[in-house]
Amino acid sequence: MLDEALAERLGRLFRENGYQLYLVGGSVRDELLGRATHDLDFTTDAPTAETRRILEAARPHGVFAIGEKFGTIGATFGDVVVEITTFRSERYEPGSRKPEVRYGQSLEEDLSRRDFTINAMARDLVTGAIIDPFGGKSDLEAGLVRAVGEPMVRFAEDPLRLLRAVRFVAQLGFALDPSTRAAIARSASALRQVSRERIFEEMNRLLVAPHAARGLRLLAELGLLDEFLPEVGEMRHTTQGKRSKDVFEHTLRVIERTPPDLILRWAALLHDIGKPRTIVQTDNEIHFPGHEHVGERLSEELLLRLRADANLAKRVSRLAGLHMRANQYEDEWSDGAVRRLMRDAVPDLELLLKLSTADVTSYKAAKVEAAVDRVRRLRERTQKLEEEASLEEIRSPLNGDDLMAMFTRSPGPWIRDVKDYLLDQVLEGNLAIGDRERAEQLARQFVREHLAA
Repeated sequence: MLDEALAERLGRLFRENGYQLYLVGGSVRDELLGRATHDLDFTTDAPTAETRRILEAARPHGVFAIGEKFGTIGATFGDVVVEITTFRSERYEPGSRKPEVRYGQSLEEDLSRRDFTINAMARDLVTGAIIDPFGGKSDLEAGLVRAVGEPMVRFAEDPLRLLRAVRFVAQLGFALDPSTRAAIARSASALRQVSRERIFEEMNRLLVAPHAARGLRLLAELGLLDEFLPEVGEMRHTTQGKRSKDVFEHTLRVIERTPPDLILRWAALLHDIGKPRTIVQTDNEIHFPGHEHVGERLSEELLLRLRADANLAKRVSRLAGLHMRANQYEDEWSDGAVRRLMRDAVPDLELLLKLSTADVTSYKAAKVEAAVDRVRRLRERTQKLEEEASLEEIRSPLNGDDLMAMFTRSPGPWIRDVKDYLLDQVLEGNLAIGDRERAEQLARQFVREHLAA
């Protein structure tokens, strides 16, 4: 919850120095909603130099001025981050997204530049009164996200607000005000002006929100999804069969069935992204041969296009590529097959199992129960194998130097072929990791039968 004591202490310090200080924006919104927050946003009529001086007198753990050119001075008090911005108003020239900023104006002018009414409220730290010139409190009570003033103007100022509106829907479970919704749909193409990094950050917040599926459906309905994730948009037009949901609706149900882990939610969104590219219809049946492999490639390309870090892109794409193997598990699998899946899924085996469970979105309870039981058995099998031997230790008993010495051959692709063969024998339980003598016998046989010059 809000650190009320800290807020009151800062308010008193600013008042003693002859300045106003108001809690503002998301901090007020979350306070009224009873939501926890570790960040406090304030606005003041104090110049930034005065704000810094007063903040330092409050003895924070640290003061930072990264946003000083925008009138913001920040400080940390334990786990709480405080940001204080001098009253500002903005004026945009036609066709420009760089505003002319004026400082030292009124609180009402400061609130008028904000994006949505639920973020355009302030609380007087002296009286406790809520300053709400645009009806944000009533919109909170009604569960509405509504732009401040003219929606088209707000979105033209910063098109990222198109995504922010939907993200608040996903986080709070709200609906869009009709005029705001209409303006978003009309402004969708403006997203092309926004950097991919900013879009990716908003998507991350949306995907782990409590109502992520609702937000994603809204992105699709408003035409936003096609602007930056057209591959996901293609799933809306790909059927899975006469009695089945389209691929996009299936995907939303998978997301609803997963915990809010960022890697897992991205994998849930993208796991079937290859289906529109692989659809085949034969004898009135629809199939998607190899869609997981196509999806693995597309997922990584898409995420890197959004400037995701390479590790996240690789982990998500790996889960997309492996999801069918986990879904097809049978008790008849050999230990080697299970070990291969375990090794291929490292470090995300548990996320893969959760994705496999969520991927069964049938309305038939028996089918869902069978899927849950299948994953339970696979998890138990992997745990048993992990107890028997550490996966990190499973390797070929012979390395490249050993093989070159054995066969008096130069380095080349043949070494990988032999090592992969020996590793397969280890995974299948036919060869102990430390049994070099048996490994040499198998290596000579493999080279003789498959690699002889």
